[in-house]
Amino acid sequence: MKKVPAHILVIDDDPDVLHTARIVLKPHFSNITVESSPEQINYLLNHNHYDVILLDMNYTTGATSGKEGLFWLKNVINKNPGQQVIMMTAYGDIKLAVEAMKIGAADFVVKPWENEKLQATVYAAYNHHQSRQEVELLKSKNSGLTQLLGGEEAEIIGRSEAMRKIFVTIDKVAGTEANILILGDNGTGKEMVARALHNKSPRNDKVFIKVDLGSISENLFESELFGHKKGAFTDAREDRTGRFELADQGTLFLDEIGNLSLPMQAKLLTAIQHKEIVRVGGNESIPVDCRIIAATNSNLNQLVAAGKFREDLLYRINTVEVHLPRLSEREEDIPLLAEHFLQVYSQKYRKNNLTISKKALDFLSSFSWPGNIRELQHAIERAVIMADDSILQPTDFLLNEKVQTSGPPDSVNMDEVEKMTIEKAIVKNKGNISKAAKELGLGRTTIYRKMDKYGIRY
Repeated sequence: MKKVPAHILVIDDDPDVLHTARIVLKPHFSNITVESSPEQINYLLNHNHYDVILLDMNYTTGATSGKEGLFWLKNVINKNPGQQVIMMTAYGDIKLAVEAMKIGAADFVVKPWENEKLQATVYAAYNHHQSRQEVELLKSKNSGLTQLLGGEEAEIIGRSEAMRKIFVTIDKVAGTEANILILGDNGTGKEMVARALHNKSPRNDKVFIKVDLGSISENLFESELFGHKKGAFTDAREDRTGRFELADQGTLFLDEIGNLSLPMQAKLLTAIQHKEIVRVGGNESIPVDCRIIAATNSNLNQLVAAGKFREDLLYRINTVEVHLPRLSEREEDIPLLAEHFLQVYSQKYRKNNLTISKKALDFLSSFSWPGNIRELQHAIERAVIMADDSILQPTDFLLNEKVQTSGPPDSVNMDEVEKMTIEKAIVKNKGNISKAAKELGLGRTTIYRKMDKYGIRY
């Protein structure tokens, strides 16, 4: 008979009871621990997880009141409110049993017990424990998913040669289990490509979980990705499911992976390599099966050469690389995108009679779009909101003329181009970093990190 994978703890001051309990339960449950002193309960609970605890009612010679057992029962329940505890006593006192159940005991057995009765009682407590764990995990997942799955599904639009190549790549690799690295400037649509890969994969009926690694501080990294146990740190008031667990059987999208510090990279690599995680404050390895899709606007090969990115992590995440072009490199797609966003925001703001003039489309097509698709999207939304006439003209689009007419920068170094773009956005927004970050499509944490990187001071 196959054993139930359960850890059972038996606490009784009678060595014969402990010996008998081990003999009776061992054939049915995988791990039996016995302990003669209740004084060890806190130590045991701090260092192990028990599915079911069998707890004696009396530990002092001649004692029959059960007060000691109730004291230790309260101690266990206060420490682990969901713990399944079965009380044992040689005295079949119904009132005592009722009192124990009110405190939180799962059941009550009288010594000497019938072996089948003891086994059945432990089975029932274990099954109840499993059911509670599944419910709590489901609640935790639903809570996390409510926060993570609220975004709109985005459609990839384009007919340019550059985008046709992207579509071919997506079709080739989506059906595989290969980890994908998506490279491209901010605002080029990396998340849309990640969602397309998921939607065309065999995991498309499971969840797609996005993690913005650029916005997670180092001290919360493990908690966010791997979850934590109640009491693991000051603000850990309840168990929390991490992003890896939420993405189990589905896809985990790790955005801005180039912004991770080396210690964070090491922890991420371990999770990806072993396909298991340990919650902060826990000691149980939890297997996870999720496909990894990562994205960054950084040159990871340069970071590897500079010792700022782990080469072994790069090999783990870039089985296939997808390089997204800047919007300025797919000029023929700009009218398509503009018409698409016009339709979206016309419906959103109930201005369904709006159209874009040919002059306006030509104007938009000639713009350099340093913020790529995201900047175009924001420009269309602003124009729709502010429009007075039914036909949008070039003057309806509040674009940075200085960027448009200044031509391409003399330098082709990506870091210098990025630095210049950030500086212009900050100047344009009169030193308001939050507004500059929003216009560039960056998080506040990310723009401050980049300002520090390039020595930008305002």
